[in-house]
Amino acid sequence: MGTQVDVDAGLVAGLRGDDPDAAVRLVERYGDRVYRLAARVTGTRDDAEDVARSALTTAVHMIDAFKSDSSFGSWMDRLAASAAYRKLLARPGKTEEIALDDVLPPLDGGGRHFEPMSDWSGRIDIWDAQGELRHILTDALDALPPEYRVCLVLHDVEGMSNPDISEALGIGADTVRARVHRARLFLRKRLSDHFESA
Repeated sequence: MGTQVDVDAGLVAGLRGDDPDAAVRLVERYGDRVYRLAARVTGTRDDAEDVARSALTTAVHMIDAFKSDSSFGSWMDRLAASAAYRKLLARPGKTEEIALDDVLPPLDGGGRHFEPMSDWSGRIDIWDAQGELRHILTDALDALPPEYRVCLVLHDVEGMSNPDISEALGIGADTVRARVHRARLFLRKRLSDHFESA
């Protein structure tokens, strides 16, 4: 068995040792990654720049809070996710629960679908529909309340684990799972409504 080498050990040591070049190396190594995550969560360039700046500054000032039991890259992702979440919450409006009844297909008393679900999956592969699909998904993501958007993007787009999302956002793992599930149902309903009316 080989030992895992921490590629960021020198960077972390430099940040902890007040190396004047360490902050520059941090930005060079993680600036783009943090910005991309922030852009996916917030959906705007200006907010993503603010979030990236905040996350990188937090990393420099809070480096002693970093524990070596996870990778430095994961810690940076959690800092960026937390800053992006705060940015979303600071936006006016759109902080509401998604009612499960509003996004679930109709069910009978036994929990079975009593209306047939349309299968529009074959339509999304059509080349002409790709731009339209991207537009519909972007609109649906923008319509999600921030609490749901951040969980869905972090889980399904960024591939973060529920425990990492839970830690980054300061919410329970069960809450993360519920929000991801409801956000997926919301997107599915938006897509179904669109393709059924088309």
